[in-house]
Amino acid sequence: MIAGAAAQLLLGGKVRAIDWSLAFVAGLAGSFVGGLLFSLLKGNGFVLRPSGLIGSVIGALLLTAGWYWFKKQRSVG
Repeated sequence: MIAGAAAQLLLGGKVRAIDWSLAFVAGLAGSFVGGLLFSLLKGNGFVLRPSGLIGSVIGALLLTAGWYWFKKQRSVG
């Protein structure tokens, strides 16, 4: 959840405007996405496993940015 909140703050959110449900989902899923990315970078192949805090924040950043993009596309079209 902290990783998801950090992702929202890094992407330009405000401290009082954190969407905690998004933070929870992005932090949890971001941990697996980040772990997968680090596994691929290390050359271990597609090994899905939880990663550390850095991998969680990177994964949460990717998922949160994707969610923001998706919401923006839906509101435009």
